[in-house]
Amino acid sequence: MLHLHGFFEQARRGRLTAIRCRRCAELSIPPREACAGCGRSEWEPVPLAGTGTIESFRVIGSAEAGSPTPYAVADVRLTEGPSLAGRIVDIPLDALAIGQAVRFRALVDGLHTAIAFGPL
Repeated sequence: MLHLHGFFEQARRGRLTAIRCRRCAELSIPPREACAGCGRSEWEPVPLAGTGTIESFRVIGSAEAGSPTPYAVADVRLTEGPSLAGRIVDIPLDALAIGQAVRFRALVDGLHTAIAFGPL
């Protein structure tokens, strides 16, 4: 089974991986202990394409609030179905739109890895 540490290790390598319940086929990302669909813990790792569309987003910080570099965080509906939140990179804030196609990117800073999405 893929645990949270393994999920971020895969992300660090540029691979987005979910887990699929062997009993009911529900996908989960990031990994969880028990399936939300059936309550079982019978998982298998599933590589994902890493593409999806923005369902919602919010801009964090602004020059008015004293943040010199505002950024956006989006909820992205992945092609395979589940949603995942991540920071938006390489897309101007004024160009963001609901329904916009994006691709997974890993943000790596030393030992820390974060989920991000950028242009296709």
